[in-house]
Amino acid sequence: AAGLLGLFLGTLGIHKFYLGYSKEGLIMLLTSLVGGIITCGIATFAIEIIALVEGVMYLTKSDEEFYQTYVVGHKGWF
Repeated sequence: AAGLLGLFLGTLGIHKFYLGYSKEGLIMLLTSLVGGIITCGIATFAIEIIALVEGVMYLTKSDEEFYQTYVVGHKGWF
């Protein structure tokens, strides 16, 4: 689910909130909205690229590797 959220709603950081990473989700959300307004969408585009990469990474990991990395290890970024 986190991988699909990263692919489709990653610009808003929804996949981070889903995994329980509120601080990282808030950073992505604010960077997309506020940074996007200030930079005419460049910041939003950058966050979208990061979210796409994370979504693909989530989807390509095995269930055990995902669990160890993001649930047990609590790795917030890449």
